[in-house]
Amino acid sequence: MTQTEPTTVRPAPSSLAGASAFPDAVPALTPGAQAVPGRRILLAAPRGYCAGVDRAVDAVEKALAHYGAPIYVRKEIVHNRFVVETLAKRGAIFVNETDEVPEGARVVFSAHGVSPAVHAQAAARNLATIDATCPLVTKVHKEAVRFAGSDYDILLIGHAGHEEVEGTQGEAPRHIQVVNGPDEVDRVVVRDPDKVVWLSQTTLSVDETQETVQLLRQRFPNLQDPPSDDICYATQNRQVAVKHFAPRCDVVIVVGSANSSNSVRLVEVALESGAGAAHRVDTADEVREEWVAGATTVGLTSGASVPEILVRDVVARLGELGFGEVEEVRTATEDIMFSLPKNLRSDLKAAGEQPDRPHRARS
Repeated sequence: MTQTEPTTVRPAPSSLAGASAFPDAVPALTPGAQAVPGRRILLAAPRGYCAGVDRAVDAVEKALAHYGAPIYVRKEIVHNRFVVETLAKRGAIFVNETDEVPEGARVVFSAHGVSPAVHAQAAARNLATIDATCPLVTKVHKEAVRFAGSDYDILLIGHAGHEEVEGTQGEAPRHIQVVNGPDEVDRVVVRDPDKVVWLSQTTLSVDETQETVQLLRQRFPNLQDPPSDDICYATQNRQVAVKHFAPRCDVVIVVGSANSSNSVRLVEVALESGAGAAHRVDTADEVREEWVAGATTVGLTSGASVPEILVRDVVARLGELGFGEVEEVRTATEDIMFSLPKNLRSDLKAAGEQPDRPHRARS
């Protein structure tokens, strides 16, 4: 998979939140396209923003508008370079740790979640916090606390060092060990093979996670499943959409940043599902003409932290290369809704401002 640096930056939209909203009808021909007969784009649906990402981005935007700049954000609010750069221009200051935030300032915790230790550090510095953790990640945190309270060994399937994994592991560090994938199953050691449960990072590949679980179950036949599927609905839906159209595609292009786990997985899913080739790009500027030179069908999707404006740019870029016909391929309709973080919502309401709008996946 080839990666290139973008040469230009597209002007930012007035609001990044709600950027997954998509017109009911997809144009049959991209505006200004020089269509070549037989060349088409299969546009995945669902794609792009999930409800948790939409909520987190909106939280930063509303905090900037209500409290004023600067608003500090621990880590990237979501794993998308365009979103982070756009919010930075509006007054968000991104830091790696809470000790970089001036005492008494306001800080937003990213959609990936943080450990109890980070909350304690923020309290010690008298920081005003806005917790934009995705509710689906919070669910996994609660599961970890519950099973640790029952003295289970918890096998957390995920990528060591990923922010979400660090946050979940921090809920019960003495009970949780991270399993990066199938290759690490043989190295797992537990205290009691009859008291073992697995949890997972929400943005993993469904297939790879199940492969790891099956291998773990061979070693620990009484391995307990989580009470509900940890892999988020958006991750699953985007992977299913790619699996559906990949066999018909000469090339699949995934819009998403390199540190977005679910975007990287979509490239892998496309290749595993029969696409002739697959590439990840941050922006339309990275789409190379040679990728599609001999292609007739290009599949296009985007990760769960990608605003729709970036997908539209890629559609326009492909239109310039002769792919003027656009066919949306829908495999699911999403209607998940999350509210803004409680304290931000309360402050907005007290000020007479509109505190909330539905943060839903509408793609």
